[in-house]
Amino acid sequence: MIEFDNVSKSFWTGTQRKVILEGASFRVDLGNSLGILAPNGTGKTTLINMMAGLEKPDDGEIRRTSRISFPLGFMGGVINKLSATENARFIAKLYGIDPDYLEAFCRWLCDLGEYFDQPVGTYSSGMRARLSFALLLALDFDIYLIDEGMPSTTDVAFNQKAGQILRERLEQATIVIVSHQAETLEKFCRSAAVLMNGQLHLFDTLEEAKRLYDYETQS
Repeated sequence: MIEFDNVSKSFWTGTQRKVILEGASFRVDLGNSLGILAPNGTGKTTLINMMAGLEKPDDGEIRRTSRISFPLGFMGGVINKLSATENARFIAKLYGIDPDYLEAFCRWLCDLGEYFDQPVGTYSSGMRARLSFALLLALDFDIYLIDEGMPSTTDVAFNQKAGQILRERLEQATIVIVSHQAETLEKFCRSAAVLMNGQLHLFDTLEEAKRLYDYETQS
């Protein structure tokens, strides 16, 4: 479970204060995947980072009682000067799992060949996305956090393998996706919310959330 209790978050942009959340209270229960629709620039990444514990709220409390992933696409835990091999084995030790397993899983899924033993700082954005997603799927979480959906790569084989593994994981796990496109949420989410002007509006269905989102963004 992830629970936000009267949580507020804002940033000073240099000219004004940008409100991300204002007194938001909600919870994500296991078994009820949540899709959050939000226009670009409203704080999608900040919200998902707060769920992961990477950013703290200004006010209120965030409670976590489950194993929660780092956000898909988050590379803060990956050291650029180290190879994918070294990063995978280091992360395995942090999470207390077999380094040989984590390395082998990532090698198989990423299919980077000799680049797996080269510094991550030399990777293209697509290669980095593949490594990030492989690390996410190699670890066992109750709740998976995804910012703007699947990684953007041109590797069809990787996308097929990663997508199949994620679908299998979601049979037992819960997912939270934030996106500005409703189509990104349709495959995975049972309930939905709309983040706009610092308010999080919760709905039982994605269709209800889409009606508010389309009205607000098209008006």
